[in-house]
Amino acid sequence: MSSSARQRGADRRGEPPPAPEPLSVEVLDSHAHLDIMGVDVDEALAQAKSVGIGVVVQVGVDLPSSRWSAELAGRYDAVHAAVALHPNEAGRGAATDEALREIESLAGLPAVKAVGETGLDFFRTEGEDGQRLQEESFRAHIAIAKRTGTALVIHDRDAHDAVLRVLHEEGPPERVVFHCFSGDAAMARTCADSGFFLSFAGPVTFAPNDALRAAAQVTPVDQLLVETDAPFLTPVPFRGRPNAPYLVPLTVRSLAAVKGLEVDELCHALAANGRRAFDYR
Repeated sequence: MSSSARQRGADRRGEPPPAPEPLSVEVLDSHAHLDIMGVDVDEALAQAKSVGIGVVVQVGVDLPSSRWSAELAGRYDAVHAAVALHPNEAGRGAATDEALREIESLAGLPAVKAVGETGLDFFRTEGEDGQRLQEESFRAHIAIAKRTGTALVIHDRDAHDAVLRVLHEEGPPERVVFHCFSGDAAMARTCADSGFFLSFAGPVTFAPNDALRAAAQVTPVDQLLVETDAPFLTPVPFRGRPNAPYLVPLTVRSLAAVKGLEVDELCHALAANGRRAFDYR
């Protein structure tokens, strides 16, 4: 994990929130960073399991965290790995040929279910050179996902049109997951029409985010996923405090209300979607 990501993880303040009411149907946390949560992995997984989170997708953002993610997933049945060079890392020149070869090697391991998080981030990486490097890396990761038969997990920040353009130009792999979806309802429809999965995180619970809730509302239930992006993006009422996979039920219940579904009905769909998106049983 990059030093900047570690620092952002350390910026979560306060005590960990209390555990929410457990879900009665197990779902997955489709995106978390256990390596920067600062907690014992066994404890984090047990706490998640106790509230109905049976699987965690552990996501790498550079070579060290991708190696760690793959190794962890190889040891824990409840963990699946995603490996990649984050677009912000790529914008700083990290996506060398050698680094991309190692990502592809890791992506071929049985416990690695996705290539990601990759994509474009025009919020933290400004300027033509950095954005060009990001786009080159994104295209390379798309190709790796296709060659290895894994899902593609996309980071998209302030780059909606560019992300969709690159996907169209390259042709997406069979399974695409938009991590922490941040587009509006029109973009959600476009993604849904393309067969992509849209994963919603804590921001869907934030009061100002009516446009994001509208996006969730129009997303077909069989293309929905839920995530924490732990330790970031903690859902209300604990925004700003440390996030963890055991807090997924808060976002699930918020999504169920947005979709007008019973919580158990949504959970059954989320569990099935996770198995299809990341190809596990």
